[in-house]
Amino acid sequence: MSRTNFGAKPLMYPQPVLIIGTYDENGKPNAMNVAWGITTDFNEITLSLSEHKTTDNLKVTGAFTVSLATEEMVVASDYVGVESGRKVPDKFEKSGFHATKSEFVNAPLIDELPVALECKVKSFENGILLGEIVNVSADDSVITDGKVDLEKFKPITFDPFNNAYIGLGKKVGNAFKDGMELK
Repeated sequence: MSRTNFGAKPLMYPQPVLIIGTYDENGKPNAMNVAWGITTDFNEITLSLSEHKTTDNLKVTGAFTVSLATEEMVVASDYVGVESGRKVPDKFEKSGFHATKSEFVNAPLIDELPVALECKVKSFENGILLGEIVNVSADDSVITDGKVDLEKFKPITFDPFNNAYIGLGKKVGNAFKDGMELK
């Protein structure tokens, strides 16, 4: 067997494409594409962030939303990652996003992204944002039989090897069930 070495790099599949929504001190929404984030407990999310307009906003509101990017919104989702909220006064509007205030936290839900985690800041130290997930909401347009339907939702993943966004494929198994055959 032969292997190719890539060195010490943050290369892992799949990487969700996460769009963080915050309000500034005037209630103006902002969005940012975050490359590195993962749920770390049943009601917790951890994100790696450097200093941005988003982190300024987190200090003011103590709240944020994490929306999952979709195939339909690739361009807007990428834009909020390549443009700085400190340089563009209304990055949210320029992306074509529209905001609805979360019922649970002082942060915007992005209308065009149908699934979101609504979070409170637990801590932000050394570039690591730890958030408490207060609620997860999904637009009814992506719900089938009371569950999020991936064929309707169409979330994307980031391919760090090729700097590409990839749509998710078909179901290949059943979690917490298929492995029981080997018990």
